[in-house]
Amino acid sequence: MLPITAPVMSPPPTKTRLTHTALIDQEHLVSKLYNMVNVPTGVWINEQGRIVRPNETAYVDDRLKYIHRLESTPYIAALRDWAEKGDKSVYVFSEDRLRERLAPQDPNWSLAAAEFGLGEYLYKTGHLSEAIRHFKEAQRLNPESWNYKRQAWLLSDSKRDYGTTFREEVAKLAGKKYYPLRDLPGER
Repeated sequence: MLPITAPVMSPPPTKTRLTHTALIDQEHLVSKLYNMVNVPTGVWINEQGRIVRPNETAYVDDRLKYIHRLESTPYIAALRDWAEKGDKSVYVFSEDRLRERLAPQDPNWSLAAAEFGLGEYLYKTGHLSEAIRHFKEAQRLNPESWNYKRQAWLLSDSKRDYGTTFREEVAKLAGKKYYPLRDLPGER
């Protein structure tokens, strides 16, 4: 997504200040390469720089469970198991399973990424009305990508320009999962 400015807020007081690296992919390259269609998404990368679990829904708490209907506990337990056992964890994918999950997907998704990129370029150069056509085409070509929907709607008047809103689209799911199922043993 394009960066959004927000007021800087002081963190709550803690005994120990935790730090971590946060990557911000303003050009959406990672999501395009690995077909990340929603947030939050987790990818497990080991110390050798290899992906051992491809992108999947990754919640660390249950505050939005009423929307996505996914428990955070199984994912957190799997993550802890991997942190403890490394590549011996039952949650680490085999080479064959990784190849299957990372295989090229629907060819329309590549076209969708190109359309979305063109829409972003037009938006950034001040041509919102022209950008909307390309955002709509990206959504048509890859209707599974909630990233495309949210980003396009954020940059315009979603009701006027797209005839719908985020909330209305989630409601249309009518009980279906908002996110794809994770591939965790025992979680189906």
